[in-house]
Amino acid sequence: MGRHWRDGRGELVVHGGSGEPSVTVPLEIATSYRARTKGLLGRDSIDGAILLSPANSVHTFRMRMPIDVAYLDRHLRVIAVRTMRPGRLGMPRLRARHVVEAGAGAMSEWGVRKGARVDVVVPVEGG
Repeated sequence: MGRHWRDGRGELVVHGGSGEPSVTVPLEIATSYRARTKGLLGRDSIDGAILLSPANSVHTFRMRMPIDVAYLDRHLRVIAVRTMRPGRLGMPRLRARHVVEAGAGAMSEWGVRKGARVDVVVPVEGG
């Protein structure tokens, strides 16, 4: 069940559980080495979230803000969520295939927690 996205924009859909509505968030997609390496470095904020793929760990060296980090497995199920202050090195998650980063506090607002399922929606080109 490989995912083949390209650098660009899309939407992150967080599926609510127990009758909760889904939440849709603007998403930057970083799949190239260059885009994944840059990530949120040098930014003061982000509108929505950024998906790093493939990835199973992150660091916050040279970041200006604390971030929430959600580790996703190959089925886009959340296996862990952490808040990281600048200057930290996150532990690699062996089952993680993708990482979503957002401003600190955003994940809980969106309902992103361990066990939650998300989808990545990318606009159809030329449509």
